[in-house]
Amino acid sequence: MENKLRIAVLVSGGGTNLQAIIDGIADGSIQNTEIAVVISNNPGVRALERAAEAGVPGVVISPKNYASRADFNEALKAEIDSYHVGLIVLAGCLVTIPGALIDAYENRIINIHPALIPSFSGQGYYGLKVHEAALARGVKISGATVHFVSRDLDAGPIILQKAVAVREDDTPKSLQLRIMEEAEWKIMPEAINLIAAGRVTVADGHVFIK
Repeated sequence: MENKLRIAVLVSGGGTNLQAIIDGIADGSIQNTEIAVVISNNPGVRALERAAEAGVPGVVISPKNYASRADFNEALKAEIDSYHVGLIVLAGCLVTIPGALIDAYENRIINIHPALIPSFSGQGYYGLKVHEAALARGVKISGATVHFVSRDLDAGPIILQKAVAVREDDTPKSLQLRIMEEAEWKIMPEAINLIAAGRVTVADGHVFIK
């Protein structure tokens, strides 16, 4: 059997996308993959409880515990490096990823964004703000995007996207939940499975799936 893809999952809060990954590995929809560590920038969050329940190591590395952002960045990279992972998964991680880490793990860091990039993406678009902006614009379709992380925010090569219809009576929270259920929790595990199977390549800023 080939070596499993070891992944580090970075979280900040509830960990619903982490749970989708844990469940995907358990039910076989994500094959040949193991979670080496879950790293949170916030202590006491539900995501860390989910990791513990799944028997996965959980670590807190918070910028608040370091004298400078540079010290935090260095500690985060050192911690990830120590687990010898092949892929870093940002699953609701709201901390800025250091450039040195992005460079060291080029096309080996993926993120889930709760909109169809390039719509409602980039600086300031995170969490409910994405859905507030989508509803304010009156779009009929939104969705989610899994993409590789580059130094430019939300601008890395797109791996998978899934559209979700917007309803006239949607609130930011109802739209957020439906996009999670219908898109995020499906395409993030699918992307990890494709990468673990060696089916994803990047050329000229585009993703090709074989």
